[in-house]
Amino acid sequence: MIQIFRDIEECLTLQGAAQKKGRWIQEPDLSILSKAAIVVSQGKILWVGKTKKIPKEFSKKKAKEFSLKGKTVLPGFIECHTHLVFAGSRGTDFEMKFQGKSYQEIASSGGGIFKTVQETRKISEKELLLISQKRAFDFIRQGVTTLEIKSGYGLNLESELKILKIAKKLKKVRVVATYLGPHSVPKGMDIQTYFQSVLKDLKKISRYTNRADIFIEEGFFNADQAKEYFQEVQKLNMDIVVHTNQLKKGDGLDLALNFHAKSCDHLNFLSELQIKKLSQSETTGVLVPTADFYIQVPYPQARSLLDQGARIALSTDYNPGTSPTQDIQFVGLLARKEMKMKLHEVINAWTMAPAYALDIQNVAGSLEIGKSADFSIQGCSWQDLFYQVGLNKTEQVYQEGQRVWN
Repeated sequence: MIQIFRDIEECLTLQGAAQKKGRWIQEPDLSILSKAAIVVSQGKILWVGKTKKIPKEFSKKKAKEFSLKGKTVLPGFIECHTHLVFAGSRGTDFEMKFQGKSYQEIASSGGGIFKTVQETRKISEKELLLISQKRAFDFIRQGVTTLEIKSGYGLNLESELKILKIAKKLKKVRVVATYLGPHSVPKGMDIQTYFQSVLKDLKKISRYTNRADIFIEEGFFNADQAKEYFQEVQKLNMDIVVHTNQLKKGDGLDLALNFHAKSCDHLNFLSELQIKKLSQSETTGVLVPTADFYIQVPYPQARSLLDQGARIALSTDYNPGTSPTQDIQFVGLLARKEMKMKLHEVINAWTMAPAYALDIQNVAGSLEIGKSADFSIQGCSWQDLFYQVGLNKTEQVYQEGQRVWN
């Protein structure tokens, strides 16, 4: 069955951004078509252009036609950094933090990451799948068609696999699962003992995902451990992803670049040399300003990174502790207001750039012939995106040509 979506007022194809591999983006790279149409078959895009120029070969065939009546269409948003599969809440921690309690005091009272680990370990897979699917829909209804999900709230092989399996069971969205066993250290275990168990588990983990992440930060995992981890990950032909340079300057980014990481995430504290190195690499920088807002650290130097040619993606970093929000409009607003990103850069940072972070740039990120028919229909102009918080203007969402939100 051929589907024809016609009468689109503004169709942001991002073909120019795709040609530039998601970097050095200018407004013309949004490649906006007016009075446009998209032709879809078997979940893939067959043609994009002006409605009045739809090839006759498509109109002659039995096609299902949809008039979008002057709406705006964008490529499906790609959410490239979340910790979506977890149980419980950290609302009590949030209150304690703003009453002046330290992280250590919160943890000693039963809060912190260990609370989430405990809740996630004990909940049934059926219950965890139900709450995770609900959260996934909260992203889908905003126009998200691809969702990266990290493990890291299990901290043992059984529970980490449970998280990865549940991520892969989520419906109506493309899921990219990432192993994050070295997220923290389980209670009652020393860091080196746990780290060795992570290395030992990698072969089994690789049957469920081809991506491995690690948190390189003082008090968590250091560069020497990360190097050993990356070496083992590469032996298994897994992609490398890194949480690094979030809380202070360090050499995590440099190490990740040496191992050709797909993405380096957070990046709040970078030297000028590190900004230059990242900008000249093929690694995507993933910035998560809502996490910075919640934990009150300086925002990354997005303007310097972009001006030097870095490929920059944005994400919510959705998790129960340091970024308990799924509002992608809020992320975009903070990027514009606090990190001085331009609107066209923000749109690219939710579409083409994160496609590279997840290594799906040949599948998603732009509306081009041969790519997946992933797009959202917006009830506003693209120029009205990412400045209002709490208002979702997404009217419909299609993933692989199927409507997943209305």
